[in-house]
Amino acid sequence: MLKSLTDGGIARALRHRNYRNYVGGDGISLIGNWVQRVAIGWLTWELTHSGLWLGIVAMAELFPSIFCALLGGALADKHDRRMIAIWAEVLLLLQALALALLTWTGLIDIWWLVFLTVLRGVFNAGSHPARQALVPSLVPPADLSSAIAFNSVVFNIARFIGPVVSGLIIAHLGIASAFAYNAASFLVFILVLLRMQMPYIEQFTRKHQSLYAQMAEGLRYIAGHAGIGPMLLLLTLTSVLVRPLADLLPGYAGAVFESGATGLAWLTSAMGLGSMVAAFGIAQRGRVGGLTRLAVANAGIMAVAAMAFAFAPSFWLALVLLAVASYGITVTGVSGQALIQSAVSGELRGRVISIYGMIFRAAPGSGALVIGALSERFGWHWPLAISALLCLGVWLWARRRLRRMSAALES
Repeated sequence: MLKSLTDGGIARALRHRNYRNYVGGDGISLIGNWVQRVAIGWLTWELTHSGLWLGIVAMAELFPSIFCALLGGALADKHDRRMIAIWAEVLLLLQALALALLTWTGLIDIWWLVFLTVLRGVFNAGSHPARQALVPSLVPPADLSSAIAFNSVVFNIARFIGPVVSGLIIAHLGIASAFAYNAASFLVFILVLLRMQMPYIEQFTRKHQSLYAQMAEGLRYIAGHAGIGPMLLLLTLTSVLVRPLADLLPGYAGAVFESGATGLAWLTSAMGLGSMVAAFGIAQRGRVGGLTRLAVANAGIMAVAAMAFAFAPSFWLALVLLAVASYGITVTGVSGQALIQSAVSGELRGRVISIYGMIFRAAPGSGALVIGALSERFGWHWPLAISALLCLGVWLWARRRLRRMSAALES
């Protein structure tokens, strides 16, 4: 196993010092992000005990992505990507500090929480495309797919560790300390970005266009690409229908399994474990060939596992099913991102990544809002089960387009 890791795609990505520094700083920041995300979910539940409010708060962060993501991508293609990322991280640090102070002083309420979560969504819309568009400047093209997949490994290691850390912080130090922890993690990543060098900067001519013209060009490119457009549609639909599981876990922990903050940490970590295994597998492949087939197949796997989770009779079986669902979600998402990053033209990278980021953030929030609202009326079982059934229909649609998508994305 160790020889496989050192000889495979992961080792090829990590041999580049600037990429190692980047992914290390990003990993620390991502752990902080998951610490805060779990804390926000639990604080929302404590303030409201409402599935609808869980969906509203999830959407509050993700809704700004719909309006700001493409603008963030256009800025990343027009200006210095590293400086955009640095300033966005500074703003995210200040947002986390504001949450910590309001919670420490007892001034926090659901409306303050929604407002600051909206701000986080706006700042993330600028941060995500700039940060992701930096990766091709840190590794040569031959190692790009491995680097992208290893980014997901780090994301999911953080997703596994962060909820555990968050549960410990909340239990022993309080929710405000979880927000302060996240602020400190942003500072580490900012220092890494300031010191980082980019030896493989993509060479392309920056067009002198208005931001509006750049955004329109990006949308036309996506719509006209035989692989990128359908893949983004697949990611959108699966993200709306199954990925909301992560945002709804506080409701399952509190109302279905009655397991409290500790149970929430277990559920979230189970998703992180499944995702981490999936991301390691994709990273170790080190190539894009066959990723389209994997992405489509795992859309079906996530649907079946989510449907079974909806009616899980025990907490421990639910953990296993969550891990399987998360495995499918991650294989589809990481494969899709690696294929898109490999196929996209360099001068449009920021805009296309911004659309991916918008889907990654906004689509689950949309689904969480609908499923959370339906859970208020119909309980926590049937809304998720029906959503998973619709995802099976998406899988059938994608299977029919598999050959055409593969030809466009893997050539």
